[in-house]
Amino acid sequence: MRKLALTVTPFTTLLVGTPAMAASGPFVSLANTNFVVLLSFILFIALLLKLKVPGMIGGMLDKRADGIKSGLDEARELREEAQTLLASYERKQKEVQAQADRIVETAKHEAAMAAEEAKKDLAASITRRLAAAVDQIASAEASAVREVRDQAVVIAIGAANDVITKQMTAASGNALIDDAIADVAAKIH
Repeated sequence: MRKLALTVTPFTTLLVGTPAMAASGPFVSLANTNFVVLLSFILFIALLLKLKVPGMIGGMLDKRADGIKSGLDEARELREEAQTLLASYERKQKEVQAQADRIVETAKHEAAMAAEEAKKDLAASITRRLAAAVDQIASAEASAVREVRDQAVVIAIGAANDVITKQMTAASGNALIDDAIADVAAKIH
């Protein structure tokens, strides 16, 4: 890097040396710029004190500090309120979660009981249907036996009728009728 060298020119000497040149002569003189600046500064400070500017600035700063303090207090109160609300919502969330867990447990228990009841009802229904089927089979069997018996009776009567008709004569038929009438008369009296 190149270093820039400050070249001394008459113009730079005028710029740099102007305040030093102006301070020449006796100090308490209006020609001395240092004295004029000091006097202006003292008058400016006196004017500020006379107009009570430091008090106003202090008041404004106090007012601003009070505003900041009240803002901080309000923020602290809001934070505490938010923490209270958060704790309340967390507590409510835990209560709701516990209630939901109880509801789920109750539903599971009721579902298990309903399944058991359904199994019992199904078993009872199967037992009833089996009993009904057994009754139907027994009824059908009894009906079949009755039909076979009736058929056997019909066939036996028919066969007996054929045998009797072939073997029976008119005299033996009359004797059988007389015996039957006597038998009925004896049973009635």
